[in-house]
Amino acid sequence: MSHGFETLAIHAGQDPEARTGAVIPPIYQTSTYAQDAVGAPRQGYEYSRSGNPTRDALQECLAALEGGPVGLAFASGLAAEDALLRTVCKPGDHVVIPDDAYGGTYRLFAKVAERWGLDFTPARVSDPDAVRAAIRPGTTRIIWVETPTNPLLGIADIATLAAVAHDANALLVVDNTFASPYLQQPIAHGADVVVHSTTKYIGGHSDVVGGALIAADAGLGDGLRYHQNAMGAINGPFDAWLTLRGIKTLGVRMDRHCDNAERIAAYLDGHAKVGQVIYPGLPSHPGHEVAAKQMSRFGGMISFRAAGGEEHAVEICNRAKLFVLAESLGGVESLIEHPGRMTHASAAGSPLEVPGDLVRLSVGIETVDDLLADLEQALG
Repeated sequence: MSHGFETLAIHAGQDPEARTGAVIPPIYQTSTYAQDAVGAPRQGYEYSRSGNPTRDALQECLAALEGGPVGLAFASGLAAEDALLRTVCKPGDHVVIPDDAYGGTYRLFAKVAERWGLDFTPARVSDPDAVRAAIRPGTTRIIWVETPTNPLLGIADIATLAAVAHDANALLVVDNTFASPYLQQPIAHGADVVVHSTTKYIGGHSDVVGGALIAADAGLGDGLRYHQNAMGAINGPFDAWLTLRGIKTLGVRMDRHCDNAERIAAYLDGHAKVGQVIYPGLPSHPGHEVAAKQMSRFGGMISFRAAGGEEHAVEICNRAKLFVLAESLGGVESLIEHPGRMTHASAAGSPLEVPGDLVRLSVGIETVDDLLADLEQALG
């Protein structure tokens, strides 16, 4: 029997605990497990890096929400990305990445993986021809996509790029952090692996750091699971429990995030002190039609360019009050940041450098009229 998203978010991997009937999965705060005999671990559990029941519950739930056979949880989104690269790639291989990828992802490729011998080429993932042109036949192993991208909210056509990747004998990896599995499920459109920073919308409360991989193929999932254990960047049981608790309200939270973001995007669009509003839900967004095809709604992230240039953008960030000046995104509280000097500072001077006049909003679930009033005073 198939269930709806909200039902899976509350129940997948989360049956009442067998011994006591506890409705909420216990936090198995243990590093090791008693074995029934030499070589006979009880229910397969021997050491918590290799397996922990709380983490297993989270992993089963993540897989169910994204529609893949294998879900894996990590200590952070970047830890998940690193495990994926080391599973799929070897020195001498090549990856196509977005030309406006998250700054931490760019840093992982440019400062860590490149030293290991992995090459990469930035390409505009909203343009399939640009992605095709960036492929190196025989050496490109991954086409790496964010959709929407961070922070310029570009939209990639997942189904089209899946076909491009598979024609090149490569995998399509989709970072689904901005959309969340509630709004978009890349595996259903042909993606091979979905990446999440579960710190963001999945956790949803700015109180836990984590990452996830969901594989469309069980064999690839086994390889990822091996590297998860061999490299060891797992999340602890309490972090897994907090993330699982956040998942339970993902659907209702995302509805409010979207409601508020739509109001705020409409307010900013055409505002005299705003040069451009970047939000996939606006018909003026170049990726609007593709986003409408593969997303159920358009998310809670908005970027805009300050009409007064970079210093005006910085002033807006500094004047905001309800919009907390902070990195990260996807929590119940609204955040504002200056990507060029904050989350994407590592991309300065590179092809991924972001405009200095850009402001990024993570729209929370507060009363939207209060958020609008805060933006009005912050714009000056």
